[in-house]
Amino acid sequence: MKLLLIRHGQSEADILEVHEGRADFPLTELGVEQATKLAHFITARYQVDAIITSPLQRAYQTANILKENCKCDFIVNDDLMEYNNGVLAGLSRKEALIKYPLPEGGRPLHVAIEGGESQLQFRYRVEQALHTILHDYGHLECVAIVAHGGTLLHLLNTLLGKTVEEQCLFHTGDTGLHILELKNGRKVIHCLNSQTHLV
Repeated sequence: MKLLLIRHGQSEADILEVHEGRADFPLTELGVEQATKLAHFITARYQVDAIITSPLQRAYQTANILKENCKCDFIVNDDLMEYNNGVLAGLSRKEALIKYPLPEGGRPLHVAIEGGESQLQFRYRVEQALHTILHDYGHLECVAIVAHGGTLLHLLNTLLGKTVEEQCLFHTGDTGLHILELKNGRKVIHCLNSQTHLV
C-alpha cells in the first residue's frame, strides 16, 4: 500500500500572517494553481484508489481538485483536521504574542491551549485517524491523505514509531508530498516534502 501524504495549497491565512489552525480559510488563487499542478503530477504517476481529507476548506479544496483529476472514493475524516489552537485561531501573530504569550519553556505537552487541545490530544487524534484509515482502506494499493502541516507531522512520526517526546520535525511546504509504502511489514520512505510539481 502506498500512502501519499499531502499538505494543502497556500491559504489566505498564509498571506495574512495569522494563526490558522482551526480558522477555516480557503485557498488563494496561487493555492488553487499549486493544487492543480500537484493533481496533474500525481495522476500521471499513480492510480489513486481513495482520497481521504480533512474537512477544513484549504485541505478539502486541495483534495477536491485532486479528485477531479482521478475518479476514486472521496472520504472526509474530521480527525485529520489541524491542531485545535483554540483562542489563537484567526488571530494575528503579533496580537497573539501580546494576548497569549507562551509560558516560559513552552507549553507542556499535556496542557491544552485555552479553548483548544493539548499536543498529546492532537497526537492521539491523528493516531486514531491513521489506524482507522489503515483498517478500513489497507487493502487498497494507493491512498492519498490531504491534511495540514501539524497533522502530517504526527502522521509521519506515528508511521515511523516515534513517540511525542522523541518525534522528528518534518517541514511540509504548500502541496508538499510525502510518499511512504507499507509492504510486507516494512515501511519504505520514497520521498519527503517533494515539491517538484511546482517547478
